[in-house]
Amino acid sequence: MAGTGDFFAAALAFPTALFSFALVVVVGYWLLMLIGGLGFDAVHGGHGVGHHLGAGHAGHAGHGGPVGHVGHGVGGHGVGGNVAHGASGGHGTGGHGTGGGTADGGHGAGHHGGVLDALGLGGVPATVAVSLLVALAWFVSLAGTVLTSGAPARGGVFVVALVASWAGTRVLVRPLRRLFPEDRPVTRGDFVGRVCVIRTGRVTADFGQAEVTAEDGSTATVQVRTPQADPELTAGRTALIYDYDADGEHFLVAPFDPSPPGL
Repeated sequence: MAGTGDFFAAALAFPTALFSFALVVVVGYWLLMLIGGLGFDAVHGGHGVGHHLGAGHAGHAGHGGPVGHVGHGVGGHGVGGNVAHGASGGHGTGGHGTGGGTADGGHGAGHHGGVLDALGLGGVPATVAVSLLVALAWFVSLAGTVLTSGAPARGGVFVVALVASWAGTRVLVRPLRRLFPEDRPVTRGDFVGRVCVIRTGRVTADFGQAEVTAEDGSTATVQVRTPQADPELTAGRTALIYDYDADGEHFLVAPFDPSPPGL
């Protein structure tokens, strides 16, 4: 019992007490994570809102902005632009728009904590980096508190604990960065080379919409054009997106048959 009493005395003495209360918060947080009270997405501190391609439905006909978002997930990365106007209108909750402004959701403190990056601790969720900092500082300060006595010595322990926790965390986050790769924002260029499905009755040099599937499986309704009117580009027809016109904010398409020859 004497050993237990000494342990609690050291844990509640300066400077360990400063880190003890922080450690209680950290342990409580991860316990909630473990039992599913928060869900794993909360670890990403900002990515948890979703990182799929936009949300909502674009109009099925008519003119509109360059990209109409469709897909799954609320917030996250979108493709930018306006939602296409049409018979059914457009609705949804955007994420980051590359060229169409920023809406709700998106990145928070996850991979881009400015302070953590400055300390060389970026590249992992902020919760992971802070948890390591607190845990290491607590262990170092606890050992120093047991081995020293007197206010000046304890003040030195506090400084050593801070430096040691920073150095140790910096070493530990290096291999952990591979477990948390940063999401690359979806851009309009990602759709070039993909097959789309025409959703309007026709496609001309100044009118047309098509639905294209992104790499993550979500879909987007985009504005498409063809330099010369093609009778094959009608509703339900597959087409190949071969270029993007930045000035007109639309994609250029051509008829395309995805079936192998002979089938």
